[in-house]
Amino acid sequence: KLSLDFSLNILKYSQLLYKANQRIIADQLTRCGTSVGANIFESQNAESRPDFIHKMKIAAKELDESIYWLILCRNTRNYPDVSELINTAQSLGRLLGKIISSSKLKGK
Repeated sequence: KLSLDFSLNILKYSQLLYKANQRIIADQLTRCGTSVGANIFESQNAESRPDFIHKMKIAAKELDESIYWLILCRNTRNYPDVSELINTAQSLGRLLGKIISSSKLKGK
C-alpha cells in the first residue's frame, strides 16, 4: 500500500512539473518513482528467496534515484514542495531495508 501510494503521489507531483514545463525531471521522476512499487509488486511472485531479495534491491535502487530527483526539486527555486514525498520515500526506504535484511537472515 505504501509503495502504491508513493507511486500515485509521484504521478501527481510529476503532473505539476509537466505543467511547469519541467519535462525532463518529470519524466525521470515518473520512471524511477513508479518503478519502486512495480518492483515490489513483482517481488511477490519471485521464484526464490534470492530472486525476491534481488527484486527488492532493485526497488531500493529505484527509490534512491527517486530521492535524488526529489532533493533536486526541493533545492530548485520555484518548484512545488516535495517535503512529504521525501518523508514518504525515506520511510519506504527504511521498510525496504528491513525487508531485505530480514530476508537475507532467513536464508541462512
